[in-house]
Amino acid sequence: MCEKKTIGILGGMGPLATADLFQKITLLTEAETDRDHIRVYIDSNANIPDRTAAILSNGPDPVPEMASALRNLEACGADCVIMPCNTAHYFLPRLQAMTEIPFLSILTAAAEACKAQFPTKGTLSAQLYQNALGEAGVPYLTPEAAEQDALMRVIYDGVKSGKGPDAYRADLLTVVEHMMTRGAGVFLLGCTELPLAAEAVGLTVPVVDPTAELAKAAIRFCGFRVRAK
Repeated sequence: MCEKKTIGILGGMGPLATADLFQKITLLTEAETDRDHIRVYIDSNANIPDRTAAILSNGPDPVPEMASALRNLEACGADCVIMPCNTAHYFLPRLQAMTEIPFLSILTAAAEACKAQFPTKGTLSAQLYQNALGEAGVPYLTPEAAEQDALMRVIYDGVKSGKGPDAYRADLLTVVEHMMTRGAGVFLLGCTELPLAAEAVGLTVPVVDPTAELAKAAIRFCGFRVRAK
């Protein structure tokens, strides 16, 4: 194994998604003892303003608080930085310009997984994935307006609010059913709360979990092996 590198998680967007990413890094790393795992630094900064509000409705700029977390991760000695928030990647160019530490993109990791695993159809749950999927040569469908509203309820009124699956099951399953009738065969869970919702509901359709793909990309970057299924 090459020299071990470390991971910095710029988190808090939201805290459950941050915990989910750390758990997936741990579970997906090929390891037999504690010492075989990757050193991970986490700044779960829940003070970061809402990214969607900043983009769509001129809400508070999240970058200053994100930069504060980035400085903490730099001080810890992180060799790479990952963010368990899809929408936060809208601000990635500004953040990357502040540091020489490389960011690993959840968008790129998920798009490459779609290309490798499901080359015929994909679905899109976030505007930011259009370019990433297009660059990977993956065709996609986007949720219609009512479906986007339903997914926002799953994310904000459900998972982020700490509610159980009964609160959002109907919304999530309705979106899946409607998109399947339009030809969707694989669902890209393009918000880091959606894998949590899908697991809680027991969703059985084929999915790409961007959080898991980001964890795998970080594991490989650090010179470790991804655990075989």
